[in-house]
Amino acid sequence: MITYNLFPTAVAKFTLDRPFTEDELAFINGLETRPNQGNTTSTDNNLFDRPEMSELAKFCQASMNEYLAQIYAPKHEVSLRFTQSWANYTKPGEYHHKHEHPNSFVSGVLYINADSTKDKIYFYRNGYQQIKLPTENFNMYNSESWWFEVGTCDLYLFPSGTTHMVQTTETDKTRISIAFNTFPKGYIGDDLDLTGLHI
Repeated sequence: MITYNLFPTAVAKFTLDRPFTEDELAFINGLETRPNQGNTTSTDNNLFDRPEMSELAKFCQASMNEYLAQIYAPKHEVSLRFTQSWANYTKPGEYHHKHEHPNSFVSGVLYINADSTKDKIYFYRNGYQQIKLPTENFNMYNSESWWFEVGTCDLYLFPSGTTHMVQTTETDKTRISIAFNTFPKGYIGDDLDLTGLHI
């Protein structure tokens, strides 16, 4: 049998090649928070605009540029800009509810504190399945969900409409991440196809 991976969802992993600085960690740990569904999030949702986060913003921007070029390969000049960026704090016994990121094109999660032996991000298949067969051996074709291990300094990028969540944490430390949304900027679509959009 020859199998083709038709129309796959591109989830990409990058890793920051240095530890976080004391100033970065002090800034992230000192942010004001508000309740979220299952955990807490920062009240500031534009963290990448802050000078303390400038180097991390550059890393995430460079990663997004690579993702856009390799996955979407746009014909015209297009870039992705941050629209929002915020911190998530998931204490022991907490979780991050299943959700997507509306009004965004590509989203990302940069892990500030995570245990790669226990922490995971779960992604879920979208769409209604009219026929469901019990599965003996799970793979990327028959699974309704799939997870990836996440560790400190890991960055995951994915299309914003991809459903994802964090199950109840099993570690004794707070799992901290910076999440962000993006939107295209430039020449989107094509004028000759009557899909041109210049933003």
